[in-house]
Amino acid sequence: MNGRIRVVIADRHALVLEGYRLLVDGEPDMTVVATATEADVLLDAVRQHAPDIVLLSLGSRGGRLEWLKRIRAESHPVRVLALSAVNDAAAMRAALEAGADGYALKTEPAQHALFAMRQVYHGHLILPAGAQRWLLRGQPDGELSKSELAVLALVADGLPNAGIARRLHVSENTVKFHLRNIFQKLGAHNRTGAARWYLGGRFATA
Repeated sequence: MNGRIRVVIADRHALVLEGYRLLVDGEPDMTVVATATEADVLLDAVRQHAPDIVLLSLGSRGGRLEWLKRIRAESHPVRVLALSAVNDAAAMRAALEAGADGYALKTEPAQHALFAMRQVYHGHLILPAGAQRWLLRGQPDGELSKSELAVLALVADGLPNAGIARRLHVSENTVKFHLRNIFQKLGAHNRTGAARWYLGGRFATA
């Protein structure tokens, strides 16, 4: 494919899929290798084509996150960009905890989705502007969520980010996101400090 980013696009609606396909195939550095309207078709496409990115269009109530969880359960290394019309912390957190490498909004111009895919392809966690602040809002300092605690327990066991991602069936970007939140909440400067806090037994779950 001449070094182009290989993309699988997933959405329930064929017309929406066609629009995204035309958008992506119009880029010189990207190509669509498959589309899917059902979870089983998406999984088959990921297995067969080994794409670089899945562009996963989510429903208004978080639908199709199960598709993402099934990809992660099979430990496919593909990066997944969740595309949603929902712009709130709960929806973003659910997508990240399901294993998304990024979260982009359907309400943004089409070029932003292309930018987000390129960022995800290069290993960057992409979120809407201000999302870090929204995702942390309402969680007291020092109080870890269950997902953060699960990550921290594996950090304390000495696992690297890749190992944690495999164990929890999430992406490495999700692990990095949780680690940033953990460091901020605990006032830790690195993994060693966070692990020391965990092994000292000074933790609480949300």
